[in-house]
Amino acid sequence: MTHLWVRAEQRQNEKRCGVTPDGVAALIKAGVQVTVEESTSRVFSNDAYAATGAEMATEGSWPNAPDDAIIFGLKELPEDGSPLKHTHIMFGHAFKGQFSGRALLDRFKAGGGTLYDLEYLVDETGRRVAAFGYWAGFAGAAVALRTWQAQKRGETCAAVGTYPNKDALLDELRASGADLANTPNSIVIGALGRVGAGAADLLETMGGAVTKWDMAETANGGPFPKILDHEIFINAILARPGTPVFVPKTALSADRRLTVIGDVACDPDSDYNPVPVYDKATTWDAPACRVSTAPILDVMAIDNLPSLLPLESSLDFAEQLLPTLMLVTDLTEGVWTRAKADFERNL
Repeated sequence: MTHLWVRAEQRQNEKRCGVTPDGVAALIKAGVQVTVEESTSRVFSNDAYAATGAEMATEGSWPNAPDDAIIFGLKELPEDGSPLKHTHIMFGHAFKGQFSGRALLDRFKAGGGTLYDLEYLVDETGRRVAAFGYWAGFAGAAVALRTWQAQKRGETCAAVGTYPNKDALLDELRASGADLANTPNSIVIGALGRVGAGAADLLETMGGAVTKWDMAETANGGPFPKILDHEIFINAILARPGTPVFVPKTALSADRRLTVIGDVACDPDSDYNPVPVYDKATTWDAPACRVSTAPILDVMAIDNLPSLLPLESSLDFAEQLLPTLMLVTDLTEGVWTRAKADFERNL
């Protein structure tokens, strides 16, 4: 019997989960043995998972799971250097030249385990079967807007935290003065994708004018001076070979209206970073880094933005992923075969 072990997320501020209690119940009904680690932070309660009939385990006990268990989580593992012997389903962020990616792959190599990266679970057309993109864009645009509001007050963006739902986030923005008269002109690149759609929806909900670009508008490879004519730029394009540079370092001292970059894709340590004016992700405690003072330019680049809205993002992602997760009983077919090939190619 296939054994799926749902680990508790160990990253600070991470309340999301990739499978809901209803999803666990469906997996058990389909003949999958499911163990769920207890969590003090997960958006869904331990009792809700226990009620499905899943076996409950101590938080963080996955290293001692049976060797044949498939460990399922979302974000990164503790960086303790230990060899990884299990099969893991997670976001590894290890296939695009990230500095920390090589260390993770070396741990799998040392332990003989396998990584099925959630970012590389794709259908036969190459489209991801599940993504947090919409809510990443929605939350990212919200924090970019908060950054812009802080600038108008002569401040830098204050710390952010989780919201019980999107309405609470929108209410906070409105209370901070975002309305038809006080929402900046923005541009979203990657507007036809999930991330871009979420960002554009947030900005338009708050009454802003949004320029929407995608592949057609960026096909010439740049430069793109029109980006600098907007007050907020949202990057929703993942870094990959051939990705053009949208905001070059020369923009720091250029004459521009642009004062906020919301790099939702957040690949600062990739060789293909399309926004090379900063070099590390920002944090919940310090959501924006100031990369220029004359004129001002702040970059928001939080790498787990959907975590700000753990309820909506978990429900959405889990619904997308469940049909594929139900196929976990045979990792030699379709989506799983393609994901394993990506892992082996990068190992």
